Amino acid sequence: MSQPEQKNMNKMIAIAGAVLALILLLLYMQGTFVSKISPGSSPLLSESTLSKAETTLVEKKRVDDDFTWPGTVKSRIVANIAPKMTARIVEIKVNASDKVKKGDVIARLDEREVRAQEHVALAALAGANAQAIRAKADEQRTLGLYSKEAATRESLDAVVARAKEAHASVGQASSTVAEIRSHLADTLLLAPFDGVVVKRLKEPGDMGLPGVPVVTIQIPQGLRLEADVPTTCAGRYTPGMDVTVHIDALGKTVAAKIDEISPDVDSQTRTQLIKVALPVIAGLQPGYFGWLEQSCDQHEALLIPASAVQHIGQLEVVQVVSEGRQLMRHIRTAKRFGDQLEVISGLNVGEVVVSNLQQVK
Repeated sequence: MSQPEQKNMNKMIAIAGAVLALILLLLYMQGTFVSKISPGSSPLLSESTLSKAETTLVEKKRVDDDFTWPGTVKSRIVANIAPKMTARIVEIKVNASDKVKKGDVIARLDEREVRAQEHVALAALAGANAQAIRAKADEQRTLGLYSKEAATRESLDAVVARAKEAHASVGQASSTVAEIRSHLADTLLLAPFDGVVVKRLKEPGDMGLPGVPVVTIQIPQGLRLEADVPTTCAGRYTPGMDVTVHIDALGKTVAAKIDEISPDVDSQTRTQLIKVALPVIAGLQPGYFGWLEQSCDQHEALLIPASAVQHIGQLEVVQVVSEGRQLMRHIRTAKRFGDQLEVISGLNVGEVVVSNLQQVK
């Protein structure tokens, strides 16, 4: 056999060997060369081990359907800081999350127009004062002449009337000045109490309008969790009812009480607003996210002890006692209820499982 023919023969033998090895590997993976056990169960422990096991009868019980409704921590006292007049916003001194004290300046409005009005009013007040002084002097002089019978009664009455009119003009001008100065004070938006800024709704240069908030301030004490709850479950709540709240940011679950239930139902989401009074919690702030926990309904469930379930990778298995033997059974579980787990597949009512699977050796 020539050398090229020998090389071709060796190549064919190598290819045939690789194909045979692949076939054998596939057969091995399918379990061809190992003894098989019926699917879903296998004997695990001896009878000596079985005697040490604690068993539990699989039963169907009614359990609560637990739900959690998302909510936001808010203050009981909230103030929207808005102008009382129409003017351009010149400056906003705070941002969201800033702490403020009562009387602190929150924002400043353009005061130039009000200042111009004040100047005009002050000039009018000065003119009224001058006229009042002159009228008073005329009154005193005429009164002296009248006492000497050098002036008539009609002249005295006219002078007295002018003096009263001038005095009234001074009062009116003073009121105008006071009103304008109150408008001048309104160009400063002040914090009504010690609190925290939770929203900044305007920017310098925007037009400030009466009743339209520039910022929102809350008091950090007396906090509540406000959650929208479906009407089917909201009807189970009553004011003063004890509930459980979980605060994500703090990783804490606390007992709380229902403070207020809104009678209004959202026409789109079919929910009602539930307000829960929170206890004093260190680090809790307005704006934190939380959960209102509730048992809204009940259903029947197969329950077994959590200690009866063993995890093998992604699988959940139990040992079922049948005819004096322990057989491994694959199951699927759902929610946990205390020290028990709900089984949704793999077990039937009346079967017996080893309840201390993790302790049995």
